[in-house]
Amino acid sequence: MMKSELEAFAVGSKIDKISQPTKFELVISLRSRTGSKRLFISVGGNSPRICFTEVIPQNPSKPPMLCMLFRKLLTGAVVTGMRQQGLDRVLFIDLDATNEIGDRVKRTLVVEIMAQYSNCILLDENGIIIDSLKRVDVSKSSYREVLPKRAYVLPPSQDKLNLIEAGTDELISRIKLFGEKSLSSAVLSSVSGVSPFLSHELAYRVCLGDKKVNELSPMQLERLAEEFDGIKQTLVSGVAKPCYLTSDEGDMLEFSFMPLTLMANSAKINRCASLSETLDVFYTEREKTLRARAQAEDLFRTVNSLVERTSKKINVRREELPDEDEIEEKRVSAELINVNIAFLPKGVSSYEIENYYDENRIKIIKANPELSPQKNAQKYYKEYRKAQTAKKVLAEQIEKGIAELEYLKTVQDELTRAETVSELAEIREELRETGYLRADPKNKNRTPPVQPPLEFVSPNGFTVLVGRSNLQNDNLSFKTAKKLDIWFHVQKAPGSHVILCVNDSSPSDEDYEYAAGLAVWFSSVRDRGTAEVDYTLVKNLKKPPASNPGFVIYNVYKTIYAKAVKGEK
Repeated sequence: MMKSELEAFAVGSKIDKISQPTKFELVISLRSRTGSKRLFISVGGNSPRICFTEVIPQNPSKPPMLCMLFRKLLTGAVVTGMRQQGLDRVLFIDLDATNEIGDRVKRTLVVEIMAQYSNCILLDENGIIIDSLKRVDVSKSSYREVLPKRAYVLPPSQDKLNLIEAGTDELISRIKLFGEKSLSSAVLSSVSGVSPFLSHELAYRVCLGDKKVNELSPMQLERLAEEFDGIKQTLVSGVAKPCYLTSDEGDMLEFSFMPLTLMANSAKINRCASLSETLDVFYTEREKTLRARAQAEDLFRTVNSLVERTSKKINVRREELPDEDEIEEKRVSAELINVNIAFLPKGVSSYEIENYYDENRIKIIKANPELSPQKNAQKYYKEYRKAQTAKKVLAEQIEKGIAELEYLKTVQDELTRAETVSELAEIREELRETGYLRADPKNKNRTPPVQPPLEFVSPNGFTVLVGRSNLQNDNLSFKTAKKLDIWFHVQKAPGSHVILCVNDSSPSDEDYEYAAGLAVWFSSVRDRGTAEVDYTLVKNLKKPPASNPGFVIYNVYKTIYAKAVKGEK
């Protein structure tokens, strides 16, 4: 069906441009009398496909050598036809091109969509390989080599029936041979062109599950035959009803050329106008999600490492912190020696002195016999001042470390809620601005675009804004919000700044509860379900100089106990 959709525009069109965004991707710009389209070919193991695309990929500054070769041989070529070997996922794109001296020559672009074995191969008029996106030598495949100047050999055929050519009775008979297998597995082993998900869909339609073949009733076998006839009719007519499935969180689950029922109750069905649109949306969004998750994992590891390092540093400083009693002991020893200096002997290892801080009990103070009483007193004073200074410095370092740790925990919280590449880029930029990440020398003058805050509407129509990151929290609280707007933040835990925009009106308790609920939802304590939330007028917020992004202080506030509210964007 994809072949029919592609050839409806491609046949008769001319290749205008060729680009190679990545090692395993090719974009061919086609131009015809009716307009232009971009044919996208991917042979990567995670997302092999061929379709028209509306996405404009970012190309490398210098095109790869293979791309230059394809441009040389195919630019200006006319697509004369498309062929498919049965229902195998191998598409032959026939081209009328010109050679180096201007003579017309035949070329063929073979696109093989076979999971990790996918490939895109350019052939000359004799079926000899010119080059390919993936080169396969004998060490990778003992069946066939895909190398320049080798004759092209089709991928090994599978002993499966062609759904269009085989009769229904023949299909059912073949499936019955796999009596001990589940129906989905038997369909997958018997019929070509059927994906694993489609085989499960058929099993669900037939028996609302996935029974063994020898457990199917005659009525269920009859229903299976009807399903085969329906799919065959769809394939022959070329009238598809493409769709893709998404989870509640927006994750891409599956796609198909026909309506799906298997996950109708657990996933959202999104319909598209064409197969190309389906694949374009499905894979583009899925790759965005995968890239976002990969970047999130990278940032998580970095931030977790920073949190662990900062925690260790705080603990070390606490262990180094002088004991208060020991510090006081040095001061008292110095003072008692000084007061009794006229009566103390020289050259002794200790002094016995009445301690007026302890009801005149005798206190034994260690002394250096080589020093005079005066020098021993000075020594104790020096140790006392040193300990006091160390205590002050260490206390400041501990306080700074705690503030740093609290900030890093807010970044951890941001990462758990980041959903897009843009949000992650903003968090990465925040870490660069605060000095936790090095500046990227390639993009030192390029900063990611500032994302707008999330926007919600309270039960009575008031706008509620939620920050996505610490930088955005600062911007929201000190630039976007008005002085009389209401600021919300979950108490004593990392979370987003939430602004209830009052617009010179008086929100109801319901609006306050809604905004407070959002503050709980967009925080690190979301899983609790309920939490205490502080709220105050924006004008009561203060930003200490040189404080970390997102940090504010406030003295005038009230507290509400709120239930987490997800809200509708």
